[in-house]
Amino acid sequence: MVKRGLFVGRFQPFHLGHLHAIKEILNEVDELILVIGSAQYSHRQDNPFTTGERLVMIRRALEEANIDEKRIWIVPVPDVHIHMVWVSTVEGYSPKFEVVYSNEPLTRRLFIEAGYEVKSIPFFKREIYSATEIRDRMINDGAWEELVPKSVAKFIKEIGGVERLKDLMKSDKI
Repeated sequence: MVKRGLFVGRFQPFHLGHLHAIKEILNEVDELILVIGSAQYSHRQDNPFTTGERLVMIRRALEEANIDEKRIWIVPVPDVHIHMVWVSTVEGYSPKFEVVYSNEPLTRRLFIEAGYEVKSIPFFKREIYSATEIRDRMINDGAWEELVPKSVAKFIKEIGGVERLKDLMKSDKI
């Protein structure tokens, strides 16, 4: 029987910490479902990239890292904003899974209460491999490219992602 795990993230953007986590998890499961959370959001300061763009980032990064795409399911899931039905929403969008990987407290709690085994993911240089840190560097013209796979940096540049994020930070107030 195939052991399948689930890893939820917004991937705004997909970075080397995410890639490290996926590699670690794949040592424990046969297949991994990557849930693109908050799938309905884009063009916001905390969610600048569309679901489709995030999917492309993930696929390119997995290919660059030589990770067998047959072992990965990518499933966009919108937020439902009702915690008591969120797990069933994820279940409805995803293939069946046995174990959930997350460090996020609410995600952990909801899946534990739903009866799932929930495992922590070892953080990998969390102080720098954070989507918030990467977006801050993009906004402030910092060195962000070194924090994401090369294929992701190239894609973000192709779509004008840095310019989009900077535009989203502007205000119409004087």
